[in-house]
Amino acid sequence: MNQVQHIQEASGPRLRVSVDPSTRLFDMAVTTDQPVAQGQCSASASTQLSGSALDAWRSYLQSHAAILRELDAELIAGHGMTARDYEVLLYLAHADERKLPMSALAGRTMLTRSGITRLVDGLVAQELIERVSCNSDARISYARLTDTGYQKLKEAGDTHVAGIERLFLAHFGEQELDQLARLLGRLPGSYRDGDCSVS
Repeated sequence: MNQVQHIQEASGPRLRVSVDPSTRLFDMAVTTDQPVAQGQCSASASTQLSGSALDAWRSYLQSHAAILRELDAELIAGHGMTARDYEVLLYLAHADERKLPMSALAGRTMLTRSGITRLVDGLVAQELIERVSCNSDARISYARLTDTGYQKLKEAGDTHVAGIERLFLAHFGEQELDQLARLLGRLPGSYRDGDCSVS
């Protein structure tokens, strides 16, 4: 349990919060007093991101956030929808009968049940999605893309794809993109099925 102790110094009393001494974070370094498990690559009990490893991780995080922020702003300004709205409409457009169970939609978007419910509520209010019950199981609820939603998605697709090309694809050559697709395909949660728009 963390304890807060008052310590007296020349400058007056200060607060010191005790922390678990086995783990200390300094920027992107982790120092641990715990023994290294057999088979790990590190020869010491200190693991630190540096050099190319740090550059790759930091560049991925920063560029991912910056690109999504810009794509989101463009969709909001041009079509009144967020990138997350677009994602949901796109999943439904590629599904059989343009519908998916709410649970499946939550899994694909990596949102919680309450999160996907709030998002779908907004899209239902705009008549882009409609809720459909399951005839054989009352516990299952579907989200289905409406014709209005499909048309909205189609219109927004030109903006979205143009943004992807400008912000991401334009920075790589064809061979680099092939290699990048293979490398990123190794990451958890990578999803290769489907397109980025509808025709």
